[in-house]
Amino acid sequence: MKIKKIGHCCLLIKLDKMTILTDPGAFSTAQNEEMDIDVVLITHEHADHLHIESLKQVVLNNPKVKVITNSGVGAKLKDAGISYELLEGTKSTKVGNVFIEAFDGKHEEIFENVGQVQNTGYFIGGKLFYPGDSFYNPSKPVDILALPVAGPWCKIPDAIRYALAIKPKKAFPVHDGMLQKERIGGSHKIPNQILSENNIEFITMNEGDEKEF
Repeated sequence: MKIKKIGHCCLLIKLDKMTILTDPGAFSTAQNEEMDIDVVLITHEHADHLHIESLKQVVLNNPKVKVITNSGVGAKLKDAGISYELLEGTKSTKVGNVFIEAFDGKHEEIFENVGQVQNTGYFIGGKLFYPGDSFYNPSKPVDILALPVAGPWCKIPDAIRYALAIKPKKAFPVHDGMLQKERIGGSHKIPNQILSENNIEFITMNEGDEKEF
């Protein structure tokens, strides 16, 4: 599996001759230039995960792409005239040779009911779990965890405890697009330190980085 971090939570994932894009939000623009995308997965409707104009450009560049998401996002896509397939709850689907499983989990608290939208994490190819804005545990072995490390709902201690509970073989940071690039500091270094001590390989990824997993 090869993963490119376009930015924040927008990932380009290549496996089994398929290319999957996650959460084309407003914190990145490079997704607008990507070609040969087979699937777009969208976890929830917040602007840093769903930017309608960006998604329209992705669809224009990739006319055969399948947009897969939940009902909350689907309502916004319907209003925008963007076709999509529903995958939520605990349902699953297969696209090409890639098995994709949905795991609905509560969006982590920002403050009480602020921003409490439907959030669906996706397990991709039996290897990568991308939880969206949630610390949801799929209760199954995880090889690779996309670990949220920053945001109005995310504290480093909670992120680390989440990774320790999941116990992936490898983890890499996401949801850090609001941080200044030169000052990410502990949001990457502290998970690296603690997780490495607990036999979890933490792979630092910044915007534009591409790694083989």
